Amino acid sequence: MSYIMVDIESDGPIPGDFSMVCFGAVLVDGELDKTFYGKLKPISGKYNPDALAVSGFTREETMDFEDPEKVMSTFEEWIKTHSKGRPIFISDNNGFDWMFICWYFHHFLGRNPFGYSSRRLSDLYCGLERDTFAQWKHLRKTEHTHHPVDDARGNAEVLLYLKKEMGLKIALK
Repeated sequence: MSYIMVDIESDGPIPGDFSMVCFGAVLVDGELDKTFYGKLKPISGKYNPDALAVSGFTREETMDFEDPEKVMSTFEEWIKTHSKGRPIFISDNNGFDWMFICWYFHHFLGRNPFGYSSRRLSDLYCGLERDTFAQWKHLRKTEHTHHPVDDARGNAEVLLYLKKEMGLKIALK
């Protein structure tokens, strides 16, 4: 199994009514050098300016981004190329990130290479600490910039820390 850390930016709270603006993915291995970055053209006329502002893009800029079906197809190929065994989706906030990635895969490709489940980095850390209020973001090495590849890499660094320094039993291929 290969763990793929994912982070997304959107222009609203839910897929379908709103759009995923961009996303990044990092294969969690020793190097963290296998990355994917996609910028997607809006699928809806609706958007929340405050949500969009987090991504750093204007609505006008997003209109020139790539076709979502093409981006999701390219991402699926990237997953197949870099994943050994079943790919495992993991993110900082999988309730949000997973919702968009899963919806986009099913909507545009009719399938999701990650299957039907995901993992949440925060829960792994809290479990190791035996404290549901434990804070972990200080363990990131890469600055959290809201560029999804940076954010995914920082979160992947934390997952590696959980394995190496805290004894998390996890197979990273």
